[in-house]
Amino acid sequence: MQLARLDSQFLRYLIDNDIPPGQRLPALNDISLEMGISVGKLREQMEVARKMGLVSARPRLGIQREPFEFSQMLLDGVLFGLATGEANFEQFSQLRQVVEAGFWDQAVGLLTMTDKERLRSLVAQAWEKLRGEPIHLPNGEHRDLHLTIFARLNNPFVQGILDTYWQAYEASEMTRFASYTYWTEVWTYHERIVDALCNNDFALGQQLLVEHFSLLKSLPVTAVERPAEHTQPFPTTKGETI
Repeated sequence: MQLARLDSQFLRYLIDNDIPPGQRLPALNDISLEMGISVGKLREQMEVARKMGLVSARPRLGIQREPFEFSQMLLDGVLFGLATGEANFEQFSQLRQVVEAGFWDQAVGLLTMTDKERLRSLVAQAWEKLRGEPIHLPNGEHRDLHLTIFARLNNPFVQGILDTYWQAYEASEMTRFASYTYWTEVWTYHERIVDALCNNDFALGQQLLVEHFSLLKSLPVTAVERPAEHTQPFPTTKGETI
């Protein structure tokens, strides 16, 4: 690998010294002497690594190497692009759909009985919220269901894209003005997908997954773009609207 393309002496230091996740790093002065750069420049490069999630600094624990998590590196860039309008959520959603559909067979083949029970539980929790008085929106269950399906896939890039998608999904308030009908349709699909997985009918599960992606197209304009006077928001239990 051409490490010269990695524009950080500190990151190259972590690689060259084969420092594993969880290991505590030497003091800054010691690292700066070994690297041959000033402590000030070292701090700048460490801050970049910290924002990437590769190191942490805590009282009494010092500087510690953290595991590689792709989502840590993606999220800020995705949110920036969405906020400036240089990218849009539909584009990122298309990427997520291709990833989920493309890695479906690998992911679902790794699911255990415990995972499938977890999926059934998430479906039950979602329906309980939607049919309750007052109604609660199963946003957390929505994210957890999809991430659980792909949780055992040993691919940090896939995991990172999917985790970032759901964080961006929440930040974009995609479902802020979604109707109750939208939520019931989504969870009807989810229930059928989980039933297919529990019956080991993975092909049907994938078919339903792809079909249910089209429900996103039925959503109205996002809360940021939609004029307040034209909305008929669906109230939540916290007095918010979706």
